[in-house]
Amino acid sequence: MAKEDSQKSALEVEDIKRHLDMLDQRLDNIDSIVSAVAERVMNQPIAINITCPHCGSEVEISIIGSKKPSKRPRK
Repeated sequence: MAKEDSQKSALEVEDIKRHLDMLDQRLDNIDSIVSAVAERVMNQPIAINITCPHCGSEVEISIIGSKKPSKRPRK
């Protein structure tokens, strides 16, 4: 009985590790997308249209950047 519990807990740990790896990959993808959008905004205007799922009204968000922000030196 203890051996079965040990095997189940080992499988659960492996499942958690797999889920964490998938989450890490998704966060990396989100970071890449946000970086690409930020670079585009710095070069030209961008407009995002969002429709409210509750009331159906449309919202337009326009972002305009004039230059790329400078990097601050790390301390």
